Amino acid sequence: MNRNGQTVPYGYEPPKEQLKGTMIVYDSFQRMSNESLAFAVETAVKLRFAKLVLYPLHEETIRRMTKETVLPYYKRLDRLHDWKRELEARGEVGGRGSGELTIVIEGLEGKRKKYTPIEAALRHLAESYPSPYFLYITPETANLFASYSSFEEWIVKLRLLLASKPSQSLHPKLEQYRHRWNIAGE
Repeated sequence: MNRNGQTVPYGYEPPKEQLKGTMIVYDSFQRMSNESLAFAVETAVKLRFAKLVLYPLHEETIRRMTKETVLPYYKRLDRLHDWKRELEARGEVGGRGSGELTIVIEGLEGKRKKYTPIEAALRHLAESYPSPYFLYITPETANLFASYSSFEEWIVKLRLLLASKPSQSLHPKLEQYRHRWNIAGE
């Protein structure tokens, strides 16, 4: 225990924290290019988030959600780590220009090595990272998420950021909660 006293002027109030919450990128990262990842970083910096959490999905989770075939989890994870190291080497994250944004690559699905429902993933993320939570997802994933029974429970706890404008019709629940989501970059 540190027993050294500190003196501060009368009426001193510590500065308020300028950064807020967590932006979670929930994706397979199979088709997400480096430019798309850079756009996610720009969005997180612009919205003044303290953390950007990249949450790569296990191939079993993707298979159950979309029936899509993807590269093995470890290959997609290695690509994300390489991208993050490259960004850090160039000084684009963690420096003054990024507003001290911290990028975290979440490994829950790699530990589980099986299908992880979105509810379990969101519960883990909510326990591990500071709020408020913004879930950065594709419009297709947003439609899938809206079709789950737990959607109404989670949409009041977080906001959605769609990676692009939806090209197909939106799920009725997504339309109902239109005030809880935005399109990134707008």
